[in-house]
Amino acid sequence: MFDISGFSVSEYVVDSSTKAIIAPVRARELAKLDGIADQSLFAYNVRGPLGRTQVNKGIVSSLRDSSTHKLFPLFHNGVTVICTHAEENGDKIRIENYYVVNGCQSLNALYENSATLTGDLRILTKFVQIEDVSSPLSEKITNYSNNQNGVKARDFKSNSPTQIRLQNEFLEHYAGQFAFEIKRGEKASTGEPISNEEAGLYLMAFDLKEPWATHRKYQVFDEKHADLFGRPEVTADRIVMCHLMRKMVDDSIQGINNELFGKYALTRYFILYILRTIFENDKVGKAMLRRPADFVRDEGQREKFVECISDIIRDVVVDINAEVDEYGEDFDYRGQLRSLDWVKENSRKIVSSYLKLVQRGRIKSLEEEWNSKVQTTA
Repeated sequence: MFDISGFSVSEYVVDSSTKAIIAPVRARELAKLDGIADQSLFAYNVRGPLGRTQVNKGIVSSLRDSSTHKLFPLFHNGVTVICTHAEENGDKIRIENYYVVNGCQSLNALYENSATLTGDLRILTKFVQIEDVSSPLSEKITNYSNNQNGVKARDFKSNSPTQIRLQNEFLEHYAGQFAFEIKRGEKASTGEPISNEEAGLYLMAFDLKEPWATHRKYQVFDEKHADLFGRPEVTADRIVMCHLMRKMVDDSIQGINNELFGKYALTRYFILYILRTIFENDKVGKAMLRRPADFVRDEGQREKFVECISDIIRDVVVDINAEVDEYGEDFDYRGQLRSLDWVKENSRKIVSSYLKLVQRGRIKSLEEEWNSKVQTTA
């Protein structure tokens, strides 16, 4: 219930079940809405609170300056609330079954600075009554009304069934261990965070086998989104497996002789691509591709997986050095790591060298590494 006594209200009626009521609502009342503390109020918003962006710093500054409170509606874009019922009755507005789809940043700022709010501070609020808050119309309202902090393609995919499914899988199988972040700024559950943007880049290199394209991050939530996340084999287990490998790759970078090549972001994905090819040429590697849950869901198995793959990466780095060192100090690593032809040709050489050493018994295969780890703990 919102008190609007003394203020004009605008109402726009679309049909018998769809309308909008716009009114200057007391900030104090907005700050008391259920669901701000646990963020459930913003379930249909395209992103979570983004923290100290320039826009949000400005909002907080205005909230703390009581002399600007009466002016607030003049420079603030307002808040949009969707609900299944909105009714103006005299000096009151009553709503039911509501969610905020634009204004997450503002309401979090109000909530966190509630002690500074005065009765003069009002915010233009649009209450949009629709039959179903999860309908396509609700999605349109959400997408079109978000324009205060720049909205990215990732934000519009945050509520997709695919992303929600994956997040639920993380909660089911990795609660307290890993947390899948699908919204910018969301307050993740406990566990090591893995953003869906990171996961998309892992999958682009490891599954789609396109490490040369990982500098085009925008594709993760644009034209490649379905190819990356929509495949049935893409699960929380697969993402965790890729995340663990990426961390191991990061730890191995110091072993690369050419420091600039080693520090370049695309080098990580180049090595993930090499690992994928090694997996495809190994019995246990193929099992890891088919059933990642068997190797990473259980903590004990996960430790063996990390030890095993770390050993493989160390062997691969030796072969990478052999290839990259030949290019000398003027090596155009940036251009070459973005080149499909260069990446394919050099990964072929590196994997071929690795497999030859395996065949000659100079180093252990992935299968041998895994079996040795299993036998050690048996």
